[in-house]
Amino acid sequence: MVVLRMTSLVKWILILFGLISVIANIVIVCLYSGRLPKCSSKPHHVFKGKHNERSAVFADLSAEEYLQVRDYMSNQKDLDISVNALTKPSGNFLFLIDILLPRKADALGYLDNNKPKPVREATAVVFYGTLGHIKEYVVGPLPNPTYHRDVTVERYKEELPINARTVTIGEYALIFKFINEEVFTKLGKIVKESFGVSKEKTLNGFEGMPRGVKSEERQTWISFFRDLSGMYIHPVGLEVLINHESTNASLWSVKRLLYNGQYFDSVEDLIKQYDAGTVTKIVYKPVQNYASLKPKSKPTGLSPQQFYAQGKRFSVKNNHVMYLEWSFAFGLSSLTGMRVFDIRFKGERIAYEVSVQEAMSVYGSITPGMILTKFLDSSIGIGRFAHELVRGVDCPYAATYIDTFRYIDVSAPHRFRNSICLFEHNTGRPLRRHFSDFFSNSYGGMVNSALVFRTITAIGNYDYLWDFIFYQSGSVETKVHATGYISSSFNVDGNLKYGHQVAENTIGNIHTHFINFKVDLDVLGVENVFQTKDMKFMNVSLPWMPERYAMVPQLVEAQLKTEKEAALRYDTKTPRYLHIASNRTNRWGHQRSYRLQVVSFTGDSLPETEPEEKSMSWARYKVAITKHKDSEQTSSSLYSQNNMWTPAVDFSKYIEDDESIENQDLVAWVTTGFLHIPHAEDIPNTVTVGNGGGVILRPHNYFDEDPSIHSPDGVYISPGSEGNCENNKMACFTEDACSPVVEPFTYNGFEGTMKFEE
Repeated sequence: MVVLRMTSLVKWILILFGLISVIANIVIVCLYSGRLPKCSSKPHHVFKGKHNERSAVFADLSAEEYLQVRDYMSNQKDLDISVNALTKPSGNFLFLIDILLPRKADALGYLDNNKPKPVREATAVVFYGTLGHIKEYVVGPLPNPTYHRDVTVERYKEELPINARTVTIGEYALIFKFINEEVFTKLGKIVKESFGVSKEKTLNGFEGMPRGVKSEERQTWISFFRDLSGMYIHPVGLEVLINHESTNASLWSVKRLLYNGQYFDSVEDLIKQYDAGTVTKIVYKPVQNYASLKPKSKPTGLSPQQFYAQGKRFSVKNNHVMYLEWSFAFGLSSLTGMRVFDIRFKGERIAYEVSVQEAMSVYGSITPGMILTKFLDSSIGIGRFAHELVRGVDCPYAATYIDTFRYIDVSAPHRFRNSICLFEHNTGRPLRRHFSDFFSNSYGGMVNSALVFRTITAIGNYDYLWDFIFYQSGSVETKVHATGYISSSFNVDGNLKYGHQVAENTIGNIHTHFINFKVDLDVLGVENVFQTKDMKFMNVSLPWMPERYAMVPQLVEAQLKTEKEAALRYDTKTPRYLHIASNRTNRWGHQRSYRLQVVSFTGDSLPETEPEEKSMSWARYKVAITKHKDSEQTSSSLYSQNNMWTPAVDFSKYIEDDESIENQDLVAWVTTGFLHIPHAEDIPNTVTVGNGGGVILRPHNYFDEDPSIHSPDGVYISPGSEGNCENNKMACFTEDACSPVVEPFTYNGFEGTMKFEE
């Protein structure tokens, strides 16, 4: 009995001792962690240069400048312009104000040769419902404008018809009212029995585009969806064609209806046949919202986070960024989105402009809401929908966030908080490395740490992530990834030819994503040439055994001379190396150049026999090289979506004059993207993995060696120096441990959403 008591006592003493040890260790760790120094918020890196104040020539308009232009235009009594966002189509509405970029020669003269600063001006777009046309004005100088000039015909060679305009908030408000009065009120019994619609429960509409089949038409098929989050994948089987060609809403009409795969000439026709029992009825039943993005598992813990142990190695001032050997200016166009200017590496300009131009999707379906749909997003506004980025999800938590201001379809400029982010990113794989196992043992490598400049635009159902990435090897990558919701249609007979079923009565419609970028490379100046390189197998006699032959890959080079030669179509074999080259050589006698490496998985472009193709003729080409012209600023336009048949900008015209591209200022227009055949895993929404494309600008004989060999991030280890910090800062990482400085989480993204009422 005594032995048993002693054993039990020892057991409890050991348990108590163990608990005390655990508690003590926790206390020690907490105390030690509390004493860890905070990571420096100031850069440890010493910048070689200073921010270029002259980059302001590319800066977006400030809130004050937007207001100055708005007030100046509205005060011109002869123009008779309204600035009310709910202006009816029959009125005259100031739709858009945006920066007018200076002529390239003027900007370069100012940046490089101390020429006068270009006059700062804006473009103002007015929809004249009273006169039946659209006008574009140049307004300046800024600040405090004193003049305006009509430049419509100068830019587009013709007047712009009023039906080429995008649908404004004021027109949407009237469309909603019209549908409610002329469709839902009259179809009360049908929509209640079929879709569960009541005063508390409604349907949402989603438009097909273009709005018709020929110029001057403005007839829109509207498909209806359940009023749930992620409505785009909750089609109900009702589609309505409305004619809203007139700027006078009292003249609008319902042209056709589709109910459960059957067409009707009028609302009255549908009611009559429904009551007569000659229609296959849709029977309403509640469904779970399979489109909801609310997590189905409770979020636990945090994903891996990054922080800056020695402060940020990049700096932002106004619209200018510096990062190690890189510098550039930036802007965000309401129409085309992200753009960067005056990109320099080691002080030398690599590119004058790299910018998003257009995002286009062509859909397939058997139902009218999607059968003709071809979205051209710049006509809606790509940059317009750059809302606040969520810290720690859309961008790393410790990223630098930048506000933007825009004036499009509003009454006053809107501030979009944190709509651009900037961060240095460890890609998780080395930029280069080698472990030497034979003879001289050593390891040499370098982390692939790059600067990412990002915004995300949510245009209707799709979200696009736009990245400009600056690598220490002298490469720049511009790429896009798509996420958000697929578009869908109601499952009727024959629709499985156009996609897969992804939910009950829901077809995810096949579609293409085509993205167009403008790449204005200036390789050691503006006099460049366009070269191609590839390989072919040649039957070669062996020098030491002439009677024997072998197929050996050989370099094939060419220099293309005209714009038509350099318009590389998607349906032809394209050389794999495409170069914008200077006439200067590197140490080894090769022309210094930058390569355009296109990453793309697109489907087929729309056949040129289709009348709408003119508005997206840039998509014919994987890469097209043109001589720079200030009159050829963009590959698409605000008016392309709603006037596809006679577009204000037809990119193919840029190539038709077939100008020389030898020793000229060259612009590359690059098309990338992917084919999307929706599938079950697109529910609830599409992931970014594998859904993207882009173009990488890579130095090719531009340097004498890889410039990253001079980076402070390099690591070199030789036998016996494994723990030496001199050539391997990672060896000292534990000694330099610190705890990150984090900002509090905030989100204001709903401030800038569209409002359809006062």
